Amino acid sequence: MSIPATGLSLPVVSPPSPEAVPRLRRPRATLLAALGLGVCAEVLFDGPALGLSFPLFALLLLGTLLVLGGREGWQRARPNAWLLVPWLFFSGMVFVRASPLLTALNVLASGLLLLLLVHFWAAGRVERLGLGDYASTVLGGAWQALFLPPAVVRAEVERIPLRGQLPKLLPVARGALLSLPILILFTALLSSADEVFSVAVGRGFSLVWNIFSVDTLARGVFAVGSAFGVLGLLAHALRRRREREAGEREVAPAVGRLGFIESLTLVGAVDVLFLAFVSLQLAFMWGGARLPSGLTYSEYARRGFFELLVVSVMTLGLSLVLERWTRLNGAGQVTAFRAACSVMVGLVLVLLTSAVQRMALYESAYGYTHLRVYTHVFMLALAGVLVWRVATLWWRPERFAMGAFVGALVGLAALNVLNPDAFIARDTLTRSTEGVSWDASYLVRSLSEDAAPELAAYLEVAPQGPFSWEIRQAFCRYSADMRGGWAAFHLARLHASLLTPPEACAEQVFGE
Repeated sequence: MSIPATGLSLPVVSPPSPEAVPRLRRPRATLLAALGLGVCAEVLFDGPALGLSFPLFALLLLGTLLVLGGREGWQRARPNAWLLVPWLFFSGMVFVRASPLLTALNVLASGLLLLLLVHFWAAGRVERLGLGDYASTVLGGAWQALFLPPAVVRAEVERIPLRGQLPKLLPVARGALLSLPILILFTALLSSADEVFSVAVGRGFSLVWNIFSVDTLARGVFAVGSAFGVLGLLAHALRRRREREAGEREVAPAVGRLGFIESLTLVGAVDVLFLAFVSLQLAFMWGGARLPSGLTYSEYARRGFFELLVVSVMTLGLSLVLERWTRLNGAGQVTAFRAACSVMVGLVLVLLTSAVQRMALYESAYGYTHLRVYTHVFMLALAGVLVWRVATLWWRPERFAMGAFVGALVGLAALNVLNPDAFIARDTLTRSTEGVSWDASYLVRSLSEDAAPELAAYLEVAPQGPFSWEIRQAFCRYSADMRGGWAAFHLARLHASLLTPPEACAEQVFGE
């Protein structure tokens, strides 16, 4: 008897065969829609800053999918329609949150969710993917977006009867080439003879030059490239599948290569090691152990935190690998293996708790930074994944991958709701009023417009406080970072501009 596998496999992306090129039901509409979205992408993303443009483009792409797919396409996509909720949420948070790191994570999550949504628009279910299938599905979707557009365009061009038209077009082309030098000569003579005509010709050449300028060509290349990418996504989403793909059936159990005794010995040895470590940690938390002489609490926290985090992640991977590659014969071996792995994961949860306490000690001494806040949220998400791991050991192990995927989405959503920059600013300003050490330069230089409400609240309470000057310089930097254009309109930047004191940039800029 063997337990079901969690689907932990190496992602393999194979190039699509020529036979897999889809014949679109509405080819002209699809090509025109892709071209239109490419032009929209050039207009919306023509600037260094993202804002309203990102969720607006996501809505345009979703509307195009719904229209081109029709009622039948939507019926096929309904089992995976829940992917729309996190996709639209993270796309919208690009407009709400201004933190560069959080924006990058939101854009990345939106891209990954879009590739999953496109892959499962036609068939299959996301919850049937194994852990490694998520990577292979995303990579496969990206590969299809690159591969399909030229093939689709070529297939549609071949339908156009050009062979009979070419003999008629060749004389016209030869005539145009012969007339070009003559037109240039006559235009030069007529321009010399009439000043008004010369000015009109100059304006015409200026217009042509602007059309074929480097900037215009770059815009055209971006629009065409975006159109090709959108065409690939649309073709991949709306195609009729000719063979089974990832997500259309449950992951098959793997054939175990490691014996039960060897695997149980390994897990048992790790359990004993973790138990010894946890015992010392509990003794320290209850006051039964003390730090070595010369070692401060901050040094203790900084020294062991990342090691414990790495151990937690590696243990999770170890349990997945052993479950997939262990031969288990009979219900007794299955139960013993699951119990040993459950103990190992439970002890790792205690290790993770110790890591959280170490980080708390470090933060109480030095305050919060982006790295510490993001790591805190990651640890909480990892704890949830570990709990889900124990649950799936005893109930449907093949569902672990789905839970881990949802846990990652929940962790990123929690970061967006928390608003790390505002949280860091609030904690830092609280520490400053309590007389605890804080880093003014980090507050001014590293926090985005998301922190503006907290900084403005501090200025209202202490307009002439010891740190008011630094905060005004932060608002001055926000004003300098404002981007123009409606496509770059951003909620956090608008809020920061409304809260900026009139005298924010009246004094010398911080650091000059």
